[in-house]
Amino acid sequence: MSTQTEQALLDSIPTGLFIGGEWIDGETGATFDVRDPATNAVIRTIADATPADGIRALDAAVAAQDSWAATAPRTRSDILRRAFDLVQEHKEDLALLMTLEMGKPLAEARGEVAYGGEFLRWFSEEAVRISGRYGLNPEGTGNMVVSQRPVGPSFFVTPWNFPFAMATRKIAPALAAGCTVVIKPPALTPLTTMFFTSLLEKAGLPAGVVNVVQTSRSGALSGPIIADPRLRKLSFTGSTEVGRVLLREAADTVISSSMELGGNAPFLV
Repeated sequence: MSTQTEQALLDSIPTGLFIGGEWIDGETGATFDVRDPATNAVIRTIADATPADGIRALDAAVAAQDSWAATAPRTRSDILRRAFDLVQEHKEDLALLMTLEMGKPLAEARGEVAYGGEFLRWFSEEAVRISGRYGLNPEGTGNMVVSQRPVGPSFFVTPWNFPFAMATRKIAPALAAGCTVVIKPPALTPLTTMFFTSLLEKAGLPAGVVNVVQTSRSGALSGPIIADPRLRKLSFTGSTEVGRVLLREAADTVISSSMELGGNAPFLV
């Protein structure tokens, strides 16, 4: 890829926080730099979210929750399918962006785009297959109905090493189920999530359904969001050490939590 191509791609990435359907500056106007790991050169300077910005993002997700949950499954499906199509259209951009911000070889980045995109396609199809159950109760005295409902506003924290696939893996099923999202991408590799979010915009996702708050101070931002009783789901992929901290924070409000933590298969080279 030419230097001009790389710079044009980087210049197209929004620099703000994505809250309530708008790219905006953070509360304090603070920024932080995203660097090329190969050269340590600054490739983009972006908004640095504060804890108050995190709560603003949760406010937006809460405000959008009822309307998104009431949106027809077919409509949610169509938006996810359009997002998948846009990812295919921009697959080279996404792969190059991952290589620039986290150093993954381009061939591997292309593989991640293909892998991550499939979550969008799969859950676009699953969105219209949300089923329930109706039948006689065990006593034979009446009927019982079992239906599935979205759990509610969700907070996702994704890792630096798979910035696209881990974002789509969390966001796609949430949107299919009718849940709104606040996502905190990793400080080392936030640009891929930000670019993907711009594709969700183009796919027609309503304002407030997905909100992005990148920050250089993860712990300070995550704590108040997790402590807020309006949050109903936490999903984290990362280290066991951080996972323990987040689970302790989530225990106070007893929210549904999903953790994909450090592995147990070390090896020596």
